[in-house]
Formats: sequence, C-alpha cells, structure tokens
Amino acid sequence: MTLTQVIEALLFSAQKPLSTKEIAETIRGAGGEDEFAPNEFAKVREPEVAAALEQLKIDYVQQGRAFQVVEKAEGWQLATDPNYSQWVRQLFPAPKPARLSSPALETLAIIAYRQPITRADVEAVRGVTIDGVLQTLMERGLVKISGRAEIPGRPLLYETTEFFLDHFGLRNLEELPNVQELRTRYLPVAPRELVAPQAAAPTPAAEPGRGN
Repeated sequence: MTLTQVIEALLFSAQKPLSTKEIAETIRGAGGEDEFAPNEFAKVREPEVAAALEQLKIDYVQQGRAFQVVEKAEGWQLATDPNYSQWVRQLFPAPKPARLSSPALETLAIIAYRQPITRADVEAVRGVTIDGVLQTLMERGLVKISGRAEIPGRPLLYETTEFFLDHFGLRNLEELPNVQELRTRYLPVAPRELVAPQAAAPTPAAEPGRGN
C-alpha cells in the first residue's frame, strides 16, 4: 500500500473536494489501538500529500484513465475527463441552465477583475444599467454582495463567489486570464458625488448545487 493509493481512496470516497490539509489530517487520524493494523502513514505531512497528489495526476494521464485529479478552489477532487462528457451527460438528463448572455458575461468579467466594485462603476464601464443582469448573476450564484463602499452614499459592493471559481475551473482569482494587465488597465468610474445610496439589493438565490 502506498500513500498515493490511500489518497486515491479518500478522493474516491469524499462527497466534496478535500484540501491538502484535510487529506493529511484524515490520514494521520486513521488507525489506533482499536484497529487491526497500525497506521503506517501516521506522520505524513502536507508536502508529502501534495507530492503524492501531483504523482496521481501524472499516473492518470500516463495510464489514459477516463478520470483525473483536479484542484478546485475548495480542494482536490476526482472528476471525469472532459473528453467523455457526451456520454456522462446522459446520466444527468435534467435541463441545463440557459447560457449567460453577452451582457451578463461582460458584467461578470468587470466584476471578476475589479472586485469589489459598485454597480455604478460597472455601469460606467458598460454605459448601460445592469439591474437585470446583476440579478441574473446573483441568482446563478456567480456574484454576491461583499459590503458597502466607503464613499458618499455607501453603495453596495459586489464580488464573485466560490461557485464562480468552481464553475470556470479556477483555483483562485490569480488564474484569471491576463489578470495583472486587466486589473491595472484604466476603466471609467462613476462620479462619486452622484452615487446614490442603495437601500436594497437584488435578492440572491439559494446556493446552487454542483453542476448548475
């Protein structure tokens, strides 16, 4: 038995992504006086787990397996290789949510790169009101309210969610394409003295399930 095999068993059995820390703690916590076999990995540390995870990724690729190890924002998880999606999709016949419109994608991109950001500032970039689009993004669980800006009127601030990272296959916001360049590029902002206070906000839907 190897550490890689133990980690494979954990990922296969887990109902959610597991962080490197969770995997290491789970492995160290196995076994004890009441167990038939001693825990040969009782002293495993996170760097060893990280190395084993990378090896597992390589093994699956070399073996041509139909699944892979992927790292998401919440941790590591076994997932089907996208090349087999047309067959796997038949197991989940429920209708998919409608694709995001171009205005919704544009709004989401502005929020993702410049978060936290006010609605007025997003509208200054797009040149149109975004009330309906923002409502859609919140209902889809991609955007949430993160607080209020310390400017006149104290408007609400918006940012992306963990589901946004998971949906687009990102571990963190630093993996956004051209993130450094687009974060520093000049964009118009709303005149601060004209930013009206916001007493209410779009109502977010319940946290979406995985795969929405």
